[in-house]
Amino acid sequence: MAGPCAIEGEDIALRIAEKIVSITDKLNIPYIFKGSYRKANRSKGNSFTGIGDEKALKILEKVGREFNVPTVTDIHESAEAAMAAAYVDVLQIPAFLCRQTDLLIAAAETGKVVNVKKGQFLSAGSMKFAVDKIKDAGNNKVILTDRGNTFGYQDLIVDYRGLPEMQSFDVPVVMDCTHSLQQPNQSSGVTGGKPELIATIAKAAIAVGADGLFIETHPDPANAKSDGANMLNLALLEDLLEKLVKVRRAVI
Repeated sequence: MAGPCAIEGEDIALRIAEKIVSITDKLNIPYIFKGSYRKANRSKGNSFTGIGDEKALKILEKVGREFNVPTVTDIHESAEAAMAAAYVDVLQIPAFLCRQTDLLIAAAETGKVVNVKKGQFLSAGSMKFAVDKIKDAGNNKVILTDRGNTFGYQDLIVDYRGLPEMQSFDVPVVMDCTHSLQQPNQSSGVTGGKPELIATIAKAAIAVGADGLFIETHPDPANAKSDGANMLNLALLEDLLEKLVKVRRAVI
Protein backbone atom coordinates (compact mmCIF):
# COMPACT_ATOMS: atom_id res chain seq x y z
CA MET A 1 0.00 0.00 0.00
CA ALA A 2 1.56 3.27 -1.06
CA GLY A 3 0.63 6.79 -2.03
CA PRO A 4 0.31 10.27 -0.56
CA CYS A 5 -0.90 10.85 2.97
CA ALA A 6 -3.84 12.90 1.74
CA ILE A 7 -5.45 13.49 -1.64
CA GLU A 8 -4.21 16.97 -2.54
CA GLY A 9 -5.53 17.10 -6.10
CA GLU A 10 -6.14 14.98 -9.19
CA ASP A 11 -2.94 15.73 -11.09
CA ILE A 12 -0.55 14.86 -8.28
CA ALA A 13 -2.52 11.75 -7.29
CA LEU A 14 -2.40 10.44 -10.86
CA ARG A 15 1.30 11.29 -11.14
CA ILE A 16 2.15 9.43 -7.94
CA ALA A 17 0.02 6.44 -8.92
CA GLU A 18 1.56 6.25 -12.40
CA LYS A 19 5.06 6.20 -10.96
CA ILE A 20 4.31 3.56 -8.33
CA VAL A 21 2.40 1.34 -10.76
CA SER A 22 5.34 1.40 -13.17
CA ILE A 23 7.67 0.29 -10.35
CA THR A 24 5.42 -2.38 -8.88
CA ASP A 25 4.59 -3.80 -12.31
CA LYS A 26 8.31 -4.03 -13.09
CA LEU A 27 9.05 -5.78 -9.80
CA ASN A 28 5.87 -7.90 -9.81
CA ILE A 29 4.67 -6.52 -6.47
CA PRO A 30 0.91 -6.49 -5.75
CA TYR A 31 -0.11 -2.86 -5.24
CA ILE A 32 -2.90 -0.90 -3.54
CA PHE A 33 -2.99 2.89 -4.01
CA LYS A 34 -3.32 4.73 -0.72
CA GLY A 35 -4.73 8.20 -0.14
CA SER A 36 -6.85 9.72 2.62
CA TYR A 37 -9.86 11.60 1.30
CA ARG A 38 -9.99 13.52 4.57
CA LYS A 39 -7.70 13.82 7.58
CA ALA A 40 -9.72 13.89 10.79
CA ASN A 41 -6.86 13.50 13.29
CA ARG A 42 -4.87 16.75 13.29
CA SER A 43 -2.97 18.36 16.14
CA LYS A 44 -3.98 21.92 15.21
CA GLY A 45 -7.39 23.13 14.18
CA ASN A 46 -6.02 24.96 11.15
CA SER A 47 -4.10 21.98 9.72
CA PHE A 48 -4.99 20.73 6.23
CA THR A 49 -7.83 18.21 6.32
CA GLY A 50 -8.78 17.74 2.67
CA ILE A 51 -10.07 19.16 -0.59
CA GLY A 52 -13.65 17.99 -0.05
CA ASP A 53 -14.93 14.47 0.56
CA GLU A 54 -16.68 13.77 -2.73
CA LYS A 55 -13.97 15.46 -4.80
CA ALA A 56 -11.21 13.40 -3.16
CA LEU A 57 -13.17 10.14 -3.31
CA LYS A 58 -13.80 10.65 -7.02
CA ILE A 59 -10.04 11.10 -7.52
CA LEU A 60 -9.42 7.82 -5.72
CA GLU A 61 -12.01 6.15 -7.94
CA LYS A 62 -10.32 7.59 -11.04
CA VAL A 63 -6.90 6.33 -9.93
CA GLY A 64 -8.29 2.84 -9.47
CA ARG A 65 -10.02 2.89 -12.83
CA GLU A 66 -7.17 4.39 -14.89
CA PHE A 67 -4.44 2.17 -13.46
CA ASN A 68 -6.54 -0.91 -12.72
CA VAL A 69 -5.38 -1.07 -9.09
CA PRO A 70 -7.35 -1.35 -5.84
CA THR A 71 -7.50 1.71 -3.63
CA VAL A 72 -7.61 2.27 0.13
CA THR A 73 -8.70 5.24 2.24
CA ASP A 74 -9.38 5.98 5.91
CA ILE A 75 -12.81 6.33 7.44
CA HIS A 76 -13.41 7.97 10.80
CA GLU A 77 -17.10 7.58 11.64
CA SER A 78 -19.65 4.85 11.01
CA ALA A 79 -21.63 7.03 8.60
CA GLU A 80 -18.60 7.34 6.33
CA ALA A 81 -18.27 3.61 5.66
CA ALA A 82 -20.96 3.25 3.01
CA MET A 83 -20.01 6.57 1.40
CA ALA A 84 -16.33 5.66 0.99
CA ALA A 85 -17.12 2.07 0.00
CA ALA A 86 -18.84 3.39 -3.13
CA TYR A 87 -15.48 4.66 -4.41
CA VAL A 88 -12.68 2.47 -2.98
CA ASP A 89 -11.83 -1.20 -2.50
CA VAL A 90 -10.36 -1.18 1.01
CA LEU A 91 -11.59 0.74 4.05
CA GLN A 92 -8.92 1.63 6.57
CA ILE A 93 -9.55 2.12 10.28
CA PRO A 94 -7.10 4.64 11.80
CA ALA A 95 -5.03 3.45 14.74
CA PHE A 96 -6.70 5.76 17.26
CA LEU A 97 -10.08 4.28 16.27
CA CYS A 98 -9.23 0.58 16.15
CA ARG A 99 -11.36 -0.20 19.22
CA GLN A 100 -14.48 1.62 17.96
CA THR A 101 -16.97 -1.21 17.67
CA ASP A 102 -19.61 0.64 15.64
CA LEU A 103 -16.99 1.83 13.15
CA LEU A 104 -15.52 -1.65 12.70
CA ILE A 105 -18.94 -3.19 12.19
CA ALA A 106 -20.02 -0.47 9.73
CA ALA A 107 -16.86 -1.07 7.69
CA ALA A 108 -17.40 -4.84 7.82
CA GLU A 109 -20.99 -4.56 6.66
CA THR A 110 -19.96 -2.85 3.41
CA GLY A 111 -18.37 -6.12 2.32
CA LYS A 112 -15.13 -4.35 1.48
CA VAL A 113 -11.70 -5.42 2.70
CA VAL A 114 -11.08 -3.76 6.08
CA ASN A 115 -7.53 -2.72 7.01
CA VAL A 116 -7.23 -1.97 10.73
CA LYS A 117 -4.24 -0.01 11.96
CA LYS A 118 -3.02 -1.30 15.33
CA GLY A 119 -3.38 1.34 18.00
CA GLN A 120 -0.09 2.74 19.28
CA PHE A 121 -1.48 2.10 22.75
CA LEU A 122 -2.32 -1.59 22.21
CA SER A 123 -0.41 -4.84 22.32
CA ALA A 124 -0.38 -6.98 19.19
CA GLY A 125 -2.45 -9.59 20.99
CA SER A 126 -5.22 -7.08 21.68
CA MET A 127 -5.90 -6.75 17.95
CA LYS A 128 -7.57 -10.16 17.98
CA PHE A 129 -10.70 -8.44 19.27
CA ALA A 130 -10.80 -6.03 16.32
CA VAL A 131 -10.50 -9.01 13.97
CA ASP A 132 -13.27 -10.83 15.83
CA LYS A 133 -15.64 -7.85 15.61
CA ILE A 134 -15.25 -7.67 11.83
CA LYS A 135 -15.53 -11.41 11.27
CA ASP A 136 -18.52 -11.68 13.61
CA ALA A 137 -20.20 -9.05 11.42
CA GLY A 138 -19.89 -11.48 8.50
CA ASN A 139 -16.73 -10.16 6.81
CA ASN A 140 -13.59 -12.31 6.72
CA LYS A 141 -11.61 -9.86 4.57
CA VAL A 142 -9.42 -8.33 7.27
CA ILE A 143 -5.89 -6.89 7.21
CA LEU A 144 -3.98 -5.70 10.27
CA THR A 145 -1.32 -3.00 9.98
CA ASP A 146 1.31 -2.31 12.64
CA ARG A 147 2.46 1.29 13.02
CA GLY A 148 4.58 1.16 16.13
CA ASN A 149 3.97 1.53 19.84
CA THR A 150 3.93 4.64 21.99
CA PHE A 151 7.35 5.20 23.55
CA GLY A 152 7.21 8.10 25.96
CA TYR A 153 5.20 11.12 24.91
CA GLN A 154 6.86 12.04 21.62
CA ASP A 155 8.17 8.89 19.98
CA LEU A 156 7.24 5.42 18.74
CA ILE A 157 9.09 2.12 18.68
CA VAL A 158 8.42 -1.01 16.61
CA ASP A 159 8.18 -4.38 18.35
CA TYR A 160 8.61 -6.89 15.54
CA ARG A 161 7.38 -9.73 17.75
CA GLY A 162 3.92 -8.34 17.09
CA LEU A 163 3.92 -9.24 13.39
CA PRO A 164 3.86 -13.04 13.78
CA GLU A 165 1.56 -12.70 16.78
CA MET A 166 -1.03 -10.86 14.67
CA GLN A 167 -0.52 -13.31 11.79
CA SER A 168 -1.62 -16.04 14.19
CA PHE A 169 -5.14 -14.56 13.91
CA ASP A 170 -5.20 -15.90 10.33
CA VAL A 171 -5.08 -12.47 8.68
CA PRO A 172 -2.38 -10.79 6.56
CA VAL A 173 -0.22 -8.34 8.49
CA VAL A 174 1.27 -5.19 7.01
CA MET A 175 4.02 -2.95 8.40
CA ASP A 176 3.44 0.79 8.17
CA CYS A 177 6.99 1.98 7.53
CA THR A 178 6.24 5.70 7.65
CA HIS A 179 3.80 6.32 10.50
CA SER A 180 5.89 4.08 12.76
CA LEU A 181 8.60 6.76 12.46
CA GLN A 182 6.37 9.63 13.49
CA GLN A 183 7.32 11.85 16.40
CA PRO A 184 3.89 12.93 17.63
CA ASN A 185 2.83 15.60 20.11
CA GLN A 186 5.52 18.13 19.21
CA SER A 187 5.20 21.55 20.88
CA SER A 188 4.85 23.12 17.42
CA GLY A 189 1.60 21.22 16.86
CA VAL A 190 3.09 19.58 13.76
CA THR A 191 4.08 15.91 13.92
CA GLY A 192 7.75 15.19 13.28
CA GLY A 193 9.36 12.09 11.82
CA LYS A 194 12.52 10.22 10.83
CA PRO A 195 12.10 9.34 7.15
CA GLU A 196 15.78 8.38 6.88
CA LEU A 197 14.86 5.19 8.79
CA ILE A 198 12.03 4.07 6.47
CA ALA A 199 14.32 1.58 4.73
CA THR A 200 15.42 0.17 8.10
CA ILE A 201 11.85 -0.44 9.23
CA ALA A 202 10.89 -1.93 5.85
CA LYS A 203 13.86 -4.30 5.61
CA ALA A 204 13.34 -5.59 9.14
CA ALA A 205 9.61 -6.12 8.53
CA ILE A 206 10.22 -8.15 5.37
CA ALA A 207 12.91 -10.16 7.13
CA VAL A 208 10.47 -10.98 9.94
CA GLY A 209 7.86 -12.11 7.41
CA ALA A 210 5.41 -9.23 7.01
CA ASP A 211 2.80 -9.89 4.32
CA GLY A 212 2.98 -6.35 3.01
CA LEU A 213 4.21 -2.81 3.54
CA PHE A 214 2.45 0.53 3.90
CA ILE A 215 4.51 3.49 2.70
CA GLU A 216 3.38 7.07 2.32
CA THR A 217 5.29 8.71 -0.50
CA HIS A 218 5.28 12.07 -2.28
CA PRO A 219 7.45 13.72 -4.96
CA ASP A 220 8.04 16.72 -2.67
CA PRO A 221 7.55 15.71 0.99
CA ALA A 222 8.69 19.08 2.30
CA ASN A 223 5.70 20.71 0.62
CA ALA A 224 3.16 17.94 1.11
CA LYS A 225 -0.03 19.15 2.77
CA SER A 226 -0.05 16.36 5.38
CA ASP A 227 2.58 14.26 7.18
CA GLY A 228 5.47 15.42 5.02
CA ALA A 229 7.91 14.95 7.91
CA ASN A 230 7.72 11.16 7.75
CA MET A 231 6.99 10.45 4.06
CA LEU A 232 9.38 8.81 1.63
CA ASN A 233 10.50 10.88 -1.34
CA LEU A 234 8.95 9.21 -4.38
CA ALA A 235 12.32 9.28 -6.16
CA LEU A 236 13.69 6.83 -3.56
CA LEU A 237 10.90 4.26 -3.80
CA GLU A 238 12.17 2.14 -6.68
CA ASP A 239 15.61 1.57 -5.18
CA LEU A 240 14.05 0.64 -1.84
CA LEU A 241 11.60 -1.82 -3.36
CA GLU A 242 14.33 -3.45 -5.42
CA LYS A 243 16.28 -4.10 -2.22
CA LEU A 244 13.20 -5.35 -0.41
CA VAL A 245 12.46 -7.87 -3.15
CA LYS A 246 15.96 -9.27 -2.62
CA VAL A 247 15.40 -9.47 1.14
CA ARG A 248 12.11 -11.29 0.65
CA ARG A 249 13.68 -13.81 -1.72
CA ALA A 250 16.37 -14.49 0.87
CA VAL A 251 13.95 -15.25 3.70
CA ILE A 252 11.10 -17.18 2.06
